[in-house]
Amino acid sequence: MRNLLFMAIALLFAACDNNNNPFVYQKDAHGRGKTHLYIEESFKPLFTTCIETFMSQYPKARIKGYFDAENKIIEAFYNNKTKTIVITRDFNDQEKAYLKSKNVSYHSDKIATDAIALIMHPGITDTVMSVDQIKALLSNNKEVLPSKAEVKQIVFDQKGSANFNFMTNMLQIEQLADRVAALNSNEEVINYVKTHPNTIGVIGLNWISDQDDPTSLEFMEGLRVAAVYDKDPETAYKPYAGMIYTKEYPLIRDIWIINKGRRSGLNTGFVLFMKKDDKGQLIIQKSGLVPALTPVRLVLQ
Repeated sequence: MRNLLFMAIALLFAACDNNNNPFVYQKDAHGRGKTHLYIEESFKPLFTTCIETFMSQYPKARIKGYFDAENKIIEAFYNNKTKTIVITRDFNDQEKAYLKSKNVSYHSDKIATDAIALIMHPGITDTVMSVDQIKALLSNNKEVLPSKAEVKQIVFDQKGSANFNFMTNMLQIEQLADRVAALNSNEEVINYVKTHPNTIGVIGLNWISDQDDPTSLEFMEGLRVAAVYDKDPETAYKPYAGMIYTKEYPLIRDIWIINKGRRSGLNTGFVLFMKKDDKGQLIIQKSGLVPALTPVRLVLQ
């Protein structure tokens, strides 16, 4: 009888998740089960590949990725719609305090460094821009690119996205210019810029960074990518991995994966996959981004 009681207690503890919710039978493990992730849409190409690769290595695992704007993803995490999210930052102090008040236990891991890419219609011949010029174009200022062609539109994927949040926060823009518009996705931005002269698009680099991906190369057809500098035009660089690694390209940001899944569950298994240098980190490097743990080989462009 004593042994049966001990086994019952052990099973009860095994059935609790990281947030001490009891009576949750664990059907998943690091390499099996079903789950879903909420991922910032900027990283859709990368994480589509990562999820497919993970499931090919673990045939008993089924992971579905939901791609949306960063603000909506954080809200989904708050509302327990998902255990794992991928965004461009760790939670701030206010968010951490809120989650602590709800007894939510989670882990945050930086897995890569990414960048914002500014894509241009080929009619814009001057592809060198300063950070101040970008700010002027996004705000109520009539300053234009150094080229003779006036920039009539700047398009984002959507308000509340990581691209939108990064640019407006970094440049401290309080009121957007009338020339600024939002669509619905990074892919829509790419296609829009191709067909609208004098237009600049703000996208996540991941959509065009993988030089071995036919889709990425197709997206780049008929586009120019801006070289950006802070103060000195001689230091203008395009968003290559080497310039992101050295931080010489000014529009860089991180990729964070935040997980409140069980330590032995499938969500955590995927996080560990993304952190391994021979798996997720290698995919990140091959995609043209900068992995957090794997060294980057600098190549002069």
